[in-house]
Amino acid sequence: MKSLADWLVFIERQHPKTIALGLERVAEVYRRMRVALGCAVFTVGGTNGKGSCCAMLEAMLRAGGYRTGLYTSPHLLRYNERVRIAGAEASDEALCASFAAVEAARAHTPLTYFEYGTLAALWLFARERIEAAVLEVGLGGRLDAVNIVDAHCAVLTSIGIDHVDYLGPDRESIGREKAGIFRPGRAAVIAEPMAPRSVLDAPGVHYLLGRDFGYADERSQWTYWGPAGKRGGLAHPALRGALQLRNAAAAMCALDCLHETLPLGVQDMRRGLAEVTLPARFQVLPGRPQVILDVAHNVQAAQALADNLGASGFAPRTIAVCGMLRDKDIAGVLAALAPRVTHWHLASLGGPRAANADELAEHAQGDVERFATPAEAFGAALKRAEANDKIVVFGSFLTVAEVMAWLKNNKTSKH
Repeated sequence: MKSLADWLVFIERQHPKTIALGLERVAEVYRRMRVALGCAVFTVGGTNGKGSCCAMLEAMLRAGGYRTGLYTSPHLLRYNERVRIAGAEASDEALCASFAAVEAARAHTPLTYFEYGTLAALWLFARERIEAAVLEVGLGGRLDAVNIVDAHCAVLTSIGIDHVDYLGPDRESIGREKAGIFRPGRAAVIAEPMAPRSVLDAPGVHYLLGRDFGYADERSQWTYWGPAGKRGGLAHPALRGALQLRNAAAAMCALDCLHETLPLGVQDMRRGLAEVTLPARFQVLPGRPQVILDVAHNVQAAQALADNLGASGFAPRTIAVCGMLRDKDIAGVLAALAPRVTHWHLASLGGPRAANADELAEHAQGDVERFATPAEAFGAALKRAEANDKIVVFGSFLTVAEVMAWLKNNKTSKH
């Protein structure tokens, strides 16, 4: 009997490429598996904000008493994070059973790690008889494995320049790929305020930010308005950051669109937003110096992180612990954060796509130190920082995950 670790090693070897966009192979295996979800499906895509939007949808639906299935990627510390049923991570046993079901149907069809995981999650959701599925797009949308399922409501959170090798070099081409999750005659919530023509021309019943739904930030509280009316006096979501109101409004609009299938009271929405959690999205850890974890790895996300740092109070010094992948806009990301950073602790990452610290240093100005790993960079930052300073860890899920693992294993530190 394979353990979860055995299965993960196995599925990583079943396709020569890490990323191989296209639906033919995965759709064929899905048909063979005869999976029938039989519930409302929300599919969420976007350059940034999709993880937050998914977490809010799950939290509000659960507050309303619905049995949810949530599929997200990538994970930080455990694969189990990717598949949640009724708010709890799937067990090793459940994941092993779902991988076995995929393998039984796969025959000789090659599947990528993500495709394998997507099919396994859908099989598990069908078996667990969930009432609402929330699916996060892995990359793009049109050719992403998640798109084998027809969403009852699709959400597009934002469009920025990222993954240009796969999605194209500009917002029109990227928007075309991301809007591929829309379906004719079904709700498509568009939270990107400057949606390109390729998105506006895509099929679906469009709900546009500012036209069909929106929000007003009233400092200590906020107001949402959308297809099902206006809701005022809302507490800010538990997720921090200026853009989280936009993500919350998109999630609430999606729920408004399916309110006949999944009715929710305003108190359910309030409770869900108050209780939502999502690691490493402007996550401020308790203790001093202040440590902030954020998986920002493209220019749009880096700009949002810089804005959030600016709004989070003065610190004499801000030490940036950063490791990135080579296929990202390293210069653009570091430039966006540069006005907020006094010291750079740049780290090399492992793997074929990783940039090393020297490559990062070519784009950093001022006080720069290089380290072999994010853990070493973070350990040095902790020693360097005074109580009132800030340490911000960003650049990649890999960077943040390594620092989170370091913190878990070093509980005697200041954090």
